[in-house]
Amino acid sequence: MSADNNAPVEAAETDNQTLRPVLAGDEPTKLMYGLRKPMIHNVIATVNLGCHIELRKVVLHIRSAEYNPKRFPGAVMRLREPRVTCLIFGTGKMVCTGARSEAECHLGARKCARILQKIGFPTRFFDFTVQNMVGLFDLRFPIRLEGLLLANEQMTQYEPELFPGLIYRIIKPRLVMLIFVNGKIVMTGAKSREQMYEALNNVYPILHNYRKTN
Repeated sequence: MSADNNAPVEAAETDNQTLRPVLAGDEPTKLMYGLRKPMIHNVIATVNLGCHIELRKVVLHIRSAEYNPKRFPGAVMRLREPRVTCLIFGTGKMVCTGARSEAECHLGARKCARILQKIGFPTRFFDFTVQNMVGLFDLRFPIRLEGLLLANEQMTQYEPELFPGLIYRIIKPRLVMLIFVNGKIVMTGAKSREQMYEALNNVYPILHNYRKTN
């Protein structure tokens, strides 16, 4: 996703919250029909502000900003609305994190850029790109993680004494699922909602085969 300096902020997605099959009549995707969509927990994006940023000036003029170069090389600006955190670097690169949607992340990044503009920096807004999305999903049935591990050893990792979830690495689209015995899933590494939906449609039939029945 990209935006130029004059691009309008996108509207948040307003469609219903249930998944639909990717292909009509496709058996694997039929299993997912009617399940709720994954809940977006965090959207992380980067943007190029197009100018050098003097970080000490940022912290002097913006009350919500923090800068401690001994701990972190960038300034940290926290917004209340939308509730996002922007990490600002002297090179003009900025990372926006904490948003619950792509539109909220885009809005927060543009707001930070405008705040910097107001204190004297000639900021622009180039190359806005979603780098990572974290989503939560509930299968609504428990999973036999040991069986899933044995049948998919090349793609999975499960060490319950170290971490209670099974790590499932999806090749296409490239993302990671943390699958827990209660059927809860954390997805990370996606660049879009569509990648999350595609991964769920691909993996759901496999997980369905390893649901606990008692």
